Amino acid sequence: MRTIVSMAIAALLTTGTALHAQEPVVGVKDPESLFTDKDPALNRNKQAALRIMRELLQCGQWDRAGEWLTQRYIQHNPNAASGLDGVVAFFTKVMKVKRLDKCDRLTTEVVAVMAEDDYVTVLMPRKYPDPRKPGAEYFTTWFDTWRFVNGKADEHWDPATIAPPAAK
Repeated sequence: MRTIVSMAIAALLTTGTALHAQEPVVGVKDPESLFTDKDPALNRNKQAALRIMRELLQCGQWDRAGEWLTQRYIQHNPNAASGLDGVVAFFTKVMKVKRLDKCDRLTTEVVAVMAEDDYVTVLMPRKYPDPRKPGAEYFTTWFDTWRFVNGKADEHWDPATIAPPAAK
């Protein structure tokens, strides 16, 4: 009897994940509408986060980074250095992000924007190749969190891991 129960549990554990397909993570139709708040301080921080998302991350206007990031900008992403110069160098020299001059709407998919005290967190859908199934993809959620000081981001977190060395 113990063997039958063990086999039944093992069967449930191995097929249970196949029975419940993952739902895709989907952004809202108008992501910019999420970057407002009735509270003036939270609205100011959300608007700065919008500018970081749109002008810097989407459009690569890193020459304008000082408008929304402090000089000391503490970076918790292990691939980028702290400081305004460090983060600008990461995106322009390491990632080689190209600047887009026309940047009037945020086109990045956004699921939610949350603000509390000096913090703003932006949740975005991400899709990756499934390492278990060649040709398949899976969905997850990326986040960026900033801590703001006087309307500028002074500290940043995301779930990034150390990037592997480039193939030679």
